[in-house]
Amino acid sequence: MKTFAVQTLGCKVNQYESQQIRQTLEQFGLTAAKPAQRPDIVVINTCCVTHIASSKSRQNIRKVQKAHPGSAVIVTGCLPIGPDNEAGTLDNLIIVKDKNTLPLILERLSQKQHFSLNNANHSKPTNLSKIKDKNPNLTHSSAQKHPKEPLTSANSLPILTRFTGQSRAFLKVQDGCDAYCTYCIIPKIRTHVCNKPVKTILKEARNLIQAGHKEIILTGIFLGAYGQKTARRKKWNPAKRDSLAELVNKIADLEGLKRLRLSSLEPLDVTDHLLEVMIAHDNIAPHLHLSLQSGSANILKKMARQYTIDDFLHVVEKVKKAFDRPAITTDIIVGFPGETENDFQQTTKIAKQVGFSKIHVFSFSIRKNTTAEKMAKLFGKVSPQEIKRRSSILQNLDNQLQQQFRQSCTGLTETVLIEKTNPPQGRCSRYFMVDLSNIPGVQTLQKDNIINLTL
Repeated sequence: MKTFAVQTLGCKVNQYESQQIRQTLEQFGLTAAKPAQRPDIVVINTCCVTHIASSKSRQNIRKVQKAHPGSAVIVTGCLPIGPDNEAGTLDNLIIVKDKNTLPLILERLSQKQHFSLNNANHSKPTNLSKIKDKNPNLTHSSAQKHPKEPLTSANSLPILTRFTGQSRAFLKVQDGCDAYCTYCIIPKIRTHVCNKPVKTILKEARNLIQAGHKEIILTGIFLGAYGQKTARRKKWNPAKRDSLAELVNKIADLEGLKRLRLSSLEPLDVTDHLLEVMIAHDNIAPHLHLSLQSGSANILKKMARQYTIDDFLHVVEKVKKAFDRPAITTDIIVGFPGETENDFQQTTKIAKQVGFSKIHVFSFSIRKNTTAEKMAKLFGKVSPQEIKRRSSILQNLDNQLQQQFRQSCTGLTETVLIEKTNPPQGRCSRYFMVDLSNIPGVQTLQKDNIINLTL
């Protein structure tokens, strides 16, 4: 085997882990297949956070199998360890439930051990038996069995030396969630709440800086729980309440790091100490992604979120006092079971009050094996037509708020990381993209350059 391809669906954590998989394959001497080339190995890193995401993962698997019938297709990520055996209906696959086993499996594949490259059916038990004896989390698609506790780790694969193909590098520091928001399946998939050691994180961050990445984005399944053994805030160790802030401070101090950004947080993750650290470092982006999900107290309670509307607004007020025109982005779910028109109006009211710089709008869809599935029967479903209408209203509001925020930033001097050269565009520290077409000397600028620019 000489070539590989890695396909990724889902969140920033999945994108990070795909880079780890890619790096592992390269360590075994394989190279990335060119667009017109048939890869010998295709690794599909799946997502099943929603019913739609699960469907897209299965569709992508079938598409790969059809396009590359002679390739060894490995399916990993969240789909294989979901509670519904959603990958079990697919044939001719190597299904990996635990990423800890991937290096061994990839090594065997790269060395042509125990796998027939001339046989498209790579999931035959005779081909996998020797590996399965040592790796019970590896299955073939005709005999799915889920481990009692799917394994997750904040450091299950080698740390990154670079983030191939991206100007901005994701750095996973935490994994797992046990908060059990009622709409979310992740606590049944990434069950083990764990943290990457600070020394390992700093080493990996230095690697990424040396590789030329100007911006690092810290990410995790529940990033705000870094340093804790649980994502349930009431059970947190008070002595470790500022573990994330202390980690951010140490990373921001690294020589050569031009910009550090935090991915999604809950509002109560934003401690006074975290704000102090952000203020103290010019290279930390004045941008926080605070997941609202709903502006209705009634719906937030049904979702089992760990904050109130008052909590959210109080944190937003503190952030706005701490920074000059900070970017506050968010996620909002539309059409949760029992969401009335009044609930939705409260959401739009809060969105306007906060003045979000970007809203990621998600249309609710029932995810099997979640509490929200039962709630849909108890409180009633919002019709697809109504969800579509409300989503459209919120997306239009998002467009208005984005425009207002950009206009409010006029006159600010920003750092802009160039991500595209044709046409030239870059992302500023406040997250939005900036058109650089009219900037003098833009023709000499290269991708991954970072410049100071008055907006």
